[in-house]
Amino acid sequence: QVQLVESGGGLVQAGGSLRLSCAVSGRTLSNYVMGWFRQAPGKEREFVAGISWSGTTTYYTRSRKGRFTISRDNAKNTVYPQMNSLRPEDTAVYYCAATRAKTIVEVTTTQRYDYWGQGTQVTVSS
Repeated sequence: QVQLVESGGGLVQAGGSLRLSCAVSGRTLSNYVMGWFRQAPGKEREFVAGISWSGTTTYYTRSRKGRFTISRDNAKNTVYPQMNSLRPEDTAVYYCAATRAKTIVEVTTTQRYDYWGQGTQVTVSS
């Protein structure tokens, strides 16, 4: 059974940085894109960033490109989103997920994902 476990969330001041992790267990998700989403209270879950299995293709929303980067270590079966210059509006629960989709439209769509983690809270104070 595939499990995705996020970690690294916490409280950080505005302008600070956080590096989250998503560890995959159960089996190797080769040919899967690993995506990160976030959901703030009262809002829909939204796409943050994604990375292909090989790491050669990354996906970002235009508003977050430059502040957020994503990488993966396949030897450790772990994905790492790095978030810099954090703002209070970045406060949310951050989720790791896996999809076999490849196009940017599909990768940014929650319904295209097969596996989800339980989420990790990120709180940015002003």
